Amino acid sequence: MKIVEDTILYQEEIAKPGHLLCPGCPGGIVWRIVSKVLGKSSICVHSASCFGLPVMMYPSCLTIPTLYVSFASASAAISGVSSALKSLNNSGLMDEKVNLFVLAGDGGTADIGFASLSGAAERNEDFIYICVDNEAYMNTGIQRSSQTPTGTWTTSTPLGKVESKKDMPAIMAAHKIPYMATASVSYPQDMIDKITKARDLGKGFKYIHIHSPCPTGWRFPENISIEVGRLAVETGMFRLLEVENGGETVVTYKPKPRRPVEDYLAVQGRFGQLQDDEIAAIQENINTICSKLGF
Repeated sequence: MKIVEDTILYQEEIAKPGHLLCPGCPGGIVWRIVSKVLGKSSICVHSASCFGLPVMMYPSCLTIPTLYVSFASASAAISGVSSALKSLNNSGLMDEKVNLFVLAGDGGTADIGFASLSGAAERNEDFIYICVDNEAYMNTGIQRSSQTPTGTWTTSTPLGKVESKKDMPAIMAAHKIPYMATASVSYPQDMIDKITKARDLGKGFKYIHIHSPCPTGWRFPENISIEVGRLAVETGMFRLLEVENGGETVVTYKPKPRRPVEDYLAVQGRFGQLQDDEIAAIQENINTICSKLGF
């Protein structure tokens, strides 16, 4: 399979056009980039999510072997596939390198699927886990998840979520896995570099947390998804970083100057109920986080 000149992407399109995601959903971008980096010799496990269902509806938009499993079992399922491939390799029946990866939503990662995810990380299973974070249970009616930010409207938090967003990148880095990174659909080259690094780093567990704006659940026009994703990074509401073996956090992009969080909040209807003092509190929190990261 040929590699596109001066890039690390496979020339062949593994993710086919024409899927059932909502208009403006960046999920198709994630599928295309991930599959073009990992290549044809890959096996994917999807847990129940917005991103899993269109892949499993006939005809699938992915042309690689794909398993569609329950919310809780993605990490367990891919661990089983990994063990099967190890057995084939050890018996001499197979010598091809196969890239194993999970694509799951934030609910299936940080909530319902966290036990099997943490267990796989603790065992240092050999696969890449990719969380596509649209910050709520979008496929089942826009209910809050632990990845929903403070103050967000959802159908289960109509007055705004009270709790903070669970820091999944920090939690996964604390497992001291070989590689943890965050990425955004609005910064494709950064995403490509990190998935490539995870692919080529050698055996072991790798976790990539991708921020993915949702026009339906976040209540913004479907033609500005990429702009909204950029605003998340430019304001510091979402940070691009990586950690190897539980070591130092490296920020891969530092917006200078950092834009006020109000620029990000104002374009989304899910934050329309916030008062000035609540926006000021969010800004103060982001200032503290970014200051610790050096920007």
